[in-house]
Amino acid sequence: MYIVGLTGGIGSGKSEATRLFAQLGVPIVDLDIISHELTASGQGTLKEIAHTFGQDVLNDDGSLNRATLRHKVFADNKARKKLEAIIHPAIYNKAIEALAKNASAPYQILAIPLLFESDRYVNIINRSLVIDSDPTIQITRASKRDGVSQTEIQKVIDVQMPRIKRNSLADDIIINNGSIEDLEKKIRQLHERYINTCIFEKSNS
Repeated sequence: MYIVGLTGGIGSGKSEATRLFAQLGVPIVDLDIISHELTASGQGTLKEIAHTFGQDVLNDDGSLNRATLRHKVFADNKARKKLEAIIHPAIYNKAIEALAKNASAPYQILAIPLLFESDRYVNIINRSLVIDSDPTIQITRASKRDGVSQTEIQKVIDVQMPRIKRNSLADDIIINNGSIEDLEKKIRQLHERYINTCIFEKSNS
């Protein structure tokens, strides 16, 4: 199976990009969605998170208070490492299961915020795609989307891989500073390239 790893900084437009790929019929395995499923009320992963970080990371209904957890994690490097140790192995196992179900597709998208930070994902993809945006646009988008201050978004950016380094590691880059229509056009062009690449590799295998 042919896997394209899609990544980008916070507010770069990863979710919109995966939505547009999905509209073209491309299977999507999104680690953010898997993470939300694993941290739903009653899940063992959520219970472990609450035990490690305190009951205040839970809302009154037992769901995860992501804003509180984000504040604790990004303010403390050791805390972030603890969270990663809890959730990353579980996410990886679910992702592998989902990818296997899409094995017959020409190619599929593995959407992951921290693609280059983990060898386990870099080693299973065939190609990497970065959705990149100007930092000021990232901050504005993410602040509006998440309902948090621009200062909090900047803290998230500060602990993510530097933009220049992320882009240097990518096989493909889409600059997403414009409209949704502009992004859609770029994704359609890349989709055709990926399809042609998969057809070529299959014919020569």
